[in-house]
Amino acid sequence: MFTYITRRLLYAIPLLIAVNILTFVLFFVVNSPDDMARMQLGQKHVTEQAVQNWKRQHGYDLPLLWNDAEEGGKHLTETVFFQKSVHLFLFDFGISDSGRNIGTDIRQRMWPSLALALPSLLVGLLVNITLALLMVLFRNSYLELAGSVACVGLMSVSSLFYIIGGQFFIGKLLKLVPISGYDSGFAAIKFLVLPVIISVVAGIGAGVRWYRALFLEEVEKDYVRTARAKGLSETQVLFKHVLKNAMIPILTGVVVVLPLLFMGSLIMESFFSIPGLGSYTIDAINRQDFAIVRSMVFLGSVLYIVGLLLTDISYTLVDPRVRLS
Repeated sequence: MFTYITRRLLYAIPLLIAVNILTFVLFFVVNSPDDMARMQLGQKHVTEQAVQNWKRQHGYDLPLLWNDAEEGGKHLTETVFFQKSVHLFLFDFGISDSGRNIGTDIRQRMWPSLALALPSLLVGLLVNITLALLMVLFRNSYLELAGSVACVGLMSVSSLFYIIGGQFFIGKLLKLVPISGYDSGFAAIKFLVLPVIISVVAGIGAGVRWYRALFLEEVEKDYVRTARAKGLSETQVLFKHVLKNAMIPILTGVVVVLPLLFMGSLIMESFFSIPGLGSYTIDAINRQDFAIVRSMVFLGSVLYIVGLLLTDISYTLVDPRVRLS
């Protein structure tokens, strides 16, 4: 397993370099360093000298990818791409174009993102699996048909409807929780209840249908018939055997989304004014802050690679027949 993990980590290096190059090219195709300087300094009454000074102070006065004025390896190293990218691989995110420490911002904002995403994932997982098992338990009945129709209906509604409808009905009409905002410590719970509920409800349609398909495939297998032949009830068969043997695809879906727990939800955090990493990224894109954008894309790529590696390792834990080589 150690060799496998080492090989996967080595594979990650060229992958991260490629992601970094792609992010750099896409960003500077849309925005030039002059545009970034004018955005940071203000659109009005910005002199050319002020633009050049801002570029020199923030390291954007060099060529983007290739420096013809230098010789040897400095053709590559004396460029904006190299100067801005090499420290990322040491997880030194540096200073944003607006002068903030990106590493400090990430450490502060990851907790609100986790506070929103972790309960949404756990409660959603519990609700989706439970409902899917109930639909399989009552398969070939009107209850399963009604559940399938309800799932299709829930999937057909835009997530924006759940957000706006939840804020209007629960927050404004019933006044049970604040519509938006955030606070520190336990005071944040009242601000998280509504977005967590909306996240769970919005994911029921697709989640229940996916888990139901997994469980229906399992209940037709020979080991399930054997379990029934031994006299186990249908509930025992589902919860003790079917659920256990469906863990590999369930783990695949869960571990892959783990990086998103840290990166935050772009839409939910923006609508509910939660100061997490999702809203942090949106604000950086609006301000054309390349330092934050590349840092968040790089961090998301690293977390995603780690999530896929954890997925492979988790297979060996739930199924002893799986070997990593």
